[in-house]
Amino acid sequence: MDLPERDGDGYLLDMNLWSPDLGRAMAEADGVVLDDIKWNHILKAREYFDQHSVVPPIRKFAKYLGKDQKEVFKIWMTGPMKPITKYGGLPKPTGCV
Repeated sequence: MDLPERDGDGYLLDMNLWSPDLGRAMAEADGVVLDDIKWNHILKAREYFDQHSVVPPIRKFAKYLGKDQKEVFKIWMTGPMKPITKYGGLPKPTGCV
Protein backbone atom coordinates (compact mmCIF):
# COMPACT_ATOMS: atom_id res chain seq x y z
CA MET A 1 0.00 0.00 0.00
CA ASP A 2 1.30 3.44 -0.91
CA LEU A 3 1.28 5.64 2.17
CA PRO A 4 -0.06 9.18 1.82
CA GLU A 5 2.06 12.16 2.79
CA ARG A 6 3.03 12.25 6.45
CA ASP A 7 4.81 14.86 8.56
CA GLY A 8 8.28 14.43 10.06
CA ASP A 9 6.85 12.47 12.99
CA GLY A 10 4.88 10.13 10.75
CA TYR A 11 1.43 11.65 11.26
CA LEU A 12 -0.95 11.92 8.32
CA LEU A 13 -1.12 15.41 6.85
CA ASP A 14 -4.79 14.76 5.96
CA MET A 15 -6.71 12.97 8.75
CA ASN A 16 -9.55 12.23 6.32
CA LEU A 17 -7.38 9.74 4.43
CA TRP A 18 -7.24 7.38 7.41
CA SER A 19 -8.67 3.88 7.19
CA PRO A 20 -8.01 0.78 9.29
CA ASP A 21 -5.89 -0.68 6.47
CA LEU A 22 -3.86 2.52 6.26
CA GLY A 23 -3.33 2.59 10.04
CA ARG A 24 -1.99 -0.96 9.93
CA ALA A 25 0.21 -0.17 6.90
CA MET A 26 1.66 2.89 8.65
CA ALA A 27 2.52 0.80 11.72
CA GLU A 28 4.04 -1.91 9.55
CA ALA A 29 6.15 0.66 7.69
CA ASP A 30 7.43 1.86 11.09
CA GLY A 31 8.16 -1.71 12.25
CA VAL A 32 5.38 -1.67 14.87
CA VAL A 33 3.27 -4.78 15.40
CA LEU A 34 -0.34 -4.00 16.23
CA ASP A 35 -1.93 -6.86 18.16
CA ASP A 36 -5.63 -6.92 19.04
CA ILE A 37 -5.09 -5.03 22.30
CA LYS A 38 -3.16 -2.21 20.64
CA TRP A 39 -5.67 -2.05 17.79
CA ASN A 40 -8.49 -1.78 20.35
CA HIS A 41 -6.67 1.16 21.97
CA ILE A 42 -6.45 2.86 18.57
CA LEU A 43 -10.16 2.38 17.89
CA LYS A 44 -11.05 3.60 21.40
CA ALA A 45 -8.92 6.72 20.88
CA ARG A 46 -10.78 7.40 17.62
CA GLU A 47 -14.09 6.89 19.46
CA TYR A 48 -12.98 9.34 22.18
CA PHE A 49 -11.89 11.86 19.54
CA ASP A 50 -15.24 11.54 17.73
CA GLN A 51 -17.08 12.25 20.98
CA HIS A 52 -14.88 15.04 22.36
CA SER A 53 -13.01 16.45 19.31
CA VAL A 54 -9.76 16.24 21.24
CA VAL A 55 -6.99 13.70 21.81
CA PRO A 56 -7.13 12.71 25.48
CA PRO A 57 -4.14 12.88 27.79
CA ILE A 58 -3.01 9.42 28.88
CA ARG A 59 -4.63 9.74 32.33
CA LYS A 60 -8.05 10.38 30.83
CA PHE A 61 -7.53 7.78 28.12
CA ALA A 62 -6.54 5.03 30.57
CA LYS A 63 -9.64 5.87 32.61
CA TYR A 64 -11.72 5.78 29.41
CA LEU A 65 -10.33 2.30 28.69
CA GLY A 66 -10.98 1.23 32.28
CA LYS A 67 -7.27 0.39 32.62
CA ASP A 68 -4.43 1.45 34.87
CA GLN A 69 -2.18 4.00 33.20
CA LYS A 70 0.93 1.88 33.93
CA GLU A 71 -0.70 -1.10 32.21
CA VAL A 72 -1.22 0.94 29.03
CA PHE A 73 2.42 2.11 29.11
CA LYS A 74 3.58 -1.50 29.55
CA ILE A 75 1.58 -2.64 26.50
CA TRP A 76 3.07 0.07 24.27
CA MET A 77 6.57 0.10 25.83
CA THR A 78 6.61 3.88 25.28
CA GLY A 79 4.45 6.96 25.74
CA PRO A 80 1.28 5.33 24.40
CA MET A 81 -0.61 8.32 23.04
CA LYS A 82 1.89 9.03 20.25
CA PRO A 83 1.64 5.66 18.46
CA ILE A 84 -2.07 5.37 19.28
CA THR A 85 -2.86 8.71 17.67
CA LYS A 86 -0.39 8.28 14.80
CA TYR A 87 -1.74 4.92 13.66
CA GLY A 88 -5.27 6.03 14.44
CA GLY A 89 -5.00 8.94 12.01
CA LEU A 90 -5.60 11.46 14.81
CA PRO A 91 -3.84 14.77 15.52
CA LYS A 92 -0.60 14.78 17.50
CA PRO A 93 -1.21 14.80 21.23
CA THR A 94 -0.15 17.87 23.14
CA GLY A 95 1.22 18.09 26.66
CA CYS A 96 2.13 15.01 28.66
CA VAL A 97 1.65 11.88 26.61
